[in-house]
Amino acid sequence: MNIKWLPALLLTFAAGHASASDTLRCGSQLISLGDRASEVLQKCGEPISRDALGYKRSANRREEFQVEEWTYGPSNGMYQYLRFEGNRLRQINSKRGN
Repeated sequence: MNIKWLPALLLTFAAGHASASDTLRCGSQLISLGDRASEVLQKCGEPISRDALGYKRSANRREEFQVEEWTYGPSNGMYQYLRFEGNRLRQINSKRGN
């Protein structure tokens, strides 16, 4: 392999890894960052738990948004943790269960 292709190859792998946490498959449906909580509920069903984490202020500090974490799983030994801020999906994390 020619060494000049190595940086491009590394960037390709990094981009693929970064986008993996931007979506989650629920059956035949996909959810993505920015989706509304109602859309996620419709596609994925009721989570096994919903935790209210508190509130977060907007950048201009004029509004506060409720922050929630929904837990789904286990699916093949993995739990999915979905973080909502102001009713919008902001983060998807996966963790292997015990």
